[in-house]
Amino acid sequence: MIKRGFEHFGRILLMLKGSISKPENLKVYWKEFMAQCGDIGLGSLPIVLIISIFLGMVFTIQAAYQLVSPLIPKQVVAGIVRDSTILELSPTVICIVLAGVVGSKIASELGNMRVSEQIDALEIMGINTKTYLILPKILASMFMIPCLIIVSIAISIWGGYLAGMFSHILTRQQFEQGLTTGFVPYNLFFAMAKAFTFSLIISIIPSYYGYYVEGGALEIGKASTTAVIVSCVLILCADYGLSILLL
Repeated sequence: MIKRGFEHFGRILLMLKGSISKPENLKVYWKEFMAQCGDIGLGSLPIVLIISIFLGMVFTIQAAYQLVSPLIPKQVVAGIVRDSTILELSPTVICIVLAGVVGSKIASELGNMRVSEQIDALEIMGINTKTYLILPKILASMFMIPCLIIVSIAISIWGGYLAGMFSHILTRQQFEQGLTTGFVPYNLFFAMAKAFTFSLIISIIPSYYGYYVEGGALEIGKASTTAVIVSCVLILCADYGLSILLL
């Protein structure tokens, strides 16, 4: 198993090495990059908004439920929601969801192109398929996923605010006071470091499994499933590693 893991790691490095080359036509690559930004960013925005707002609302109610002591100020709930959202909920949970949404799409798209011999046809025409098909997806993920995480953080906190107001857990003044008290800007840097790292995992792993798929439609489905599972596991491992290194 360890030997197979190193084999996959080596093939991924070779794939990335092959994808980093000077584009033959910058205009064509730019159009592909913008198309991937639309698919990855705008295509994933609705599910990110829905999950984020409910994460903030549920976590606010649960935090208030646990902090029942009259000695604890109500505004502490807002501080807990803010820090938990920035440090863990938005970067990790949303990226795991994106690993399923974006990762399966990338793997199935490349797998279908491989099985239908579209990749072979592009290579016969002299096109570097790794650069043309994989690099725009990686760059678009690196650009759009941190943007989605920023949106998710804002929407989660807003959802917490709505839950606090409608449930009469705390007033608007208490929420705003807790939101601004003790804020550490470094937490945002940590969240962006996680988002950037996770974006690489979400784009590279599915690209690898999709690009090298062999067989037919059944193998494409298996490759997509494997890509999502491996991406989720690596995201959790990277989350733990980054927490040790940066916190």
